[in-house]
Amino acid sequence: MATIRRQFKMSIEQRMARHFSESFKRSKVLEIEQGRSKVSEICKEYEVSPTNVYKWMSKFGAAKSQIRMIVETNSDTKKIIELKQKVAELERVIGQKQILIDFQTKMIELAEEAYKIDIKKNILQHNLLLQTGAKAISILIK
Repeated sequence: MATIRRQFKMSIEQRMARHFSESFKRSKVLEIEQGRSKVSEICKEYEVSPTNVYKWMSKFGAAKSQIRMIVETNSDTKKIIELKQKVAELERVIGQKQILIDFQTKMIELAEEAYKIDIKKNILQHNLLLQTGAKAISILIK
């Protein structure tokens, strides 16, 4: 803090009593953004603390909108919306699969009625035979 007091020619009371206009602040921020001045140069020339200059930059600078844009792209709201869309898509796919299963079940029932065969029982027996055959082959291989 002692170094800050030494660098200013005005007293603390004098510096606190003055006010910079909004147009002045905007022009100094524009100079910094365009690279014509540095924050340290403005601080020395007008005896302003770097904190105040950075406050001006956040209030009047072009970088303010860029920061807001970055925060907006990484927001939780967008992630939630994307996840809701993904859930809706998965529910749609599940619904289509359920319709296909219902259709196949109905077709098996109609075929059983038309041909007087228990297709479900035959399919289960066929699958059971395939499973036991596969187990027997795996035992023989070992």
